Amino acid sequence: MVNKAQPMRIGVIGSGSWATALVKLFSNTQSHVNWWVRSEESIAHIQAYKHNPRYLQSAELEVSKLRLSASLHEVISSSDYLIVAVPAAFIHEIFKAIDPALFQDKIVISAVKGIIPEFNAIPARYFHKTFGIPYSCIGIICGPCHAEEVALERLSYLTVGCDDIEVAEQVANALRCRYIKVTVSEDLFGAEISAILKNVYALASGICAGIGYGDNFQAVLVSNAIQEIERFIDVVNPVHRDVKNSAYLGDLLVTAYSKFSRNRTFGFMIGKGYSVKAATLEIGMIAEGYYATKSLMEMNEKFKVDLPILTAVYQIIYANRSAKKTMQELAENLS
Repeated sequence: MVNKAQPMRIGVIGSGSWATALVKLFSNTQSHVNWWVRSEESIAHIQAYKHNPRYLQSAELEVSKLRLSASLHEVISSSDYLIVAVPAAFIHEIFKAIDPALFQDKIVISAVKGIIPEFNAIPARYFHKTFGIPYSCIGIICGPCHAEEVALERLSYLTVGCDDIEVAEQVANALRCRYIKVTVSEDLFGAEISAILKNVYALASGICAGIGYGDNFQAVLVSNAIQEIERFIDVVNPVHRDVKNSAYLGDLLVTAYSKFSRNRTFGFMIGKGYSVKAATLEIGMIAEGYYATKSLMEMNEKFKVDLPILTAVYQIIYANRSAKKTMQELAENLS
């Protein structure tokens, strides 16, 4: 098991916006950060110019503290705390060749806001079932927080969730800095599922904006969305929680309203009449809510929770139903 009294050996897996932001944050408190970047070309660029060539290009990185590698095996082996920050749709492809023994005595912290589509599994369950990692050694980093504002060093708030609150506190301490406030939680499953659901509701918010609904309707939509989140996570993981806390409601609000939200942008394009393929090409990044919508609908076949907003989004982006007509019908049943 990781010796919590020893200096942390942190490895970040992924090279997108959120991974880059997390590397920037951990560099504030750690002597070095191991960082898996798939592209050797990107590694060379980061080492030469101190910024990621594809994401958050304005964020200057402390290259002297970075141990970059294109070898996933190397980064996992040399780290005790693994921060996974790759799109959920790619997680199984990236990790499927890794020997479960390599994860022995590791702590895995997910910074993923999606479902692994091959298994309809949240990241915590995927890492537990696939690699035998105890839930006490699995955590989550959730918002409300956009990578772009971290790069700009704007005051932001994070929540670290883990069954072992000491693990959560250690990771939280490694993230805290002048512009980042961090709280801890034991609600690993509720926080993770909420973080996935809010992306779907950001799609809905964007679709409605694209159609032409205004702020008044958006307020009603988001009010109903947090009720859907509460209904679903209370059935899936029935423990006491307050969904008004920032890890739930705050994360939903920032994703549904922010100009930085790729899920809202994706939804906006769908509302404007773009196809899913065209919207994906236009954004150039993964909108986690797109994959999560289908997986959550399949998950809910078991739980049968009333989720009208999720259902409406599914009908629009998977059943090719008219966005305008679907949202008009939804609007009639919101209050």
